[in-house]
Amino acid sequence: MSDKPVINFTRGVPATESFPVEDVIAASKVALEKYGTTILQYGSSYGFLPLREWLAEWQGVSVDQVLTSNGSLQIIEFLCFHFIQPGDVVFTESPSYDRTLTMLRRHGATVVGIPLEADGPNIEALEAALKERAPKFFYLIPDFQNPAGATCSLEKRQKLAELANRHGFWLLEDAPYRPLRFRGKQQPSLYELNPEMTLHMLSFSKLVGPGPRVGILYGPADLLKKVAKIAEDTYITPSLLSHGIVYEFCNSGKLPDQIAKLKALYAPRLQACLDALDKHLPDAETTRPDGGFFLSVTLPEGTSTVQVREQAKAHNLNLADGQAFFPNGGGERFLRLPYCALSPEEINEGISRLAATVKEVRQG
Repeated sequence: MSDKPVINFTRGVPATESFPVEDVIAASKVALEKYGTTILQYGSSYGFLPLREWLAEWQGVSVDQVLTSNGSLQIIEFLCFHFIQPGDVVFTESPSYDRTLTMLRRHGATVVGIPLEADGPNIEALEAALKERAPKFFYLIPDFQNPAGATCSLEKRQKLAELANRHGFWLLEDAPYRPLRFRGKQQPSLYELNPEMTLHMLSFSKLVGPGPRVGILYGPADLLKKVAKIAEDTYITPSLLSHGIVYEFCNSGKLPDQIAKLKALYAPRLQACLDALDKHLPDAETTRPDGGFFLSVTLPEGTSTVQVREQAKAHNLNLADGQAFFPNGGGERFLRLPYCALSPEEINEGISRLAATVKEVRQG
């Protein structure tokens, strides 16, 4: 075992130095002074109304089209309760976010993976799957996808919007990384292209911090009313205290500067990751995202993620299980690299250790 410091390329967590601690302290004080008796009490299962009003204005929708919760993963569970009976079909990208796959399986869904390409889902594979059966919904992360780092092209977004209308299925658009574009041109969201058949989710976990647990769902008011009833029967009301603090943070005008700070912090880390892969592991296939938290690597022939993960421990390098992101098998050489919580120096060192590990595995 190496005596070098451990490097974790495992979880996609924000850098602790990104947290706006002083601004959140100030927002907490103001929120409690202004709304203390409200945010310390039970309230609406839709969440804290001033925050919902701010979020509605942010996206240009009416307030009854906004629901907030304790993190966006809980919204996925509410939607599972609403949409899914055991055996119902749900489509996801392949690979996809492993916790969503776990949630879908927990509710008895039959998960069908649609192969993901550098510019979004494989449309031919999607159309072939739709000939078999339309899903209750298609769960996608169109911007800086977790785990692959891919971003869906405008052409594919338009096609997805059209297919949802034609076949009558919902698009569940998970967009926590969408504000974190470091370069390139932003594409319209699926929600902007097809608001009637899209449910748009995001959270403040990657923008302010995971601690407050603020998940957001935009969608048609009649559907959100049903989701709000499921939420009420689950926890009565989300954490109004957290939501009040986040509201004051946003309402004070701090969010644009915070997003700019995040981009300035994370963009060099993405570049460090790309540069290190080009230098140390040039024969691996690498996605080259324009933002977000992740890129992915297809390891060279003659290796597997299972072998590399195990061997990497000898180098004090921890890697995630690549196969866990694939709903129907695959991913034997797939590796997700979350770079945001590591310094450029740690990234370069970690990928140097990864390259040494790959070499050892290939040599047997």
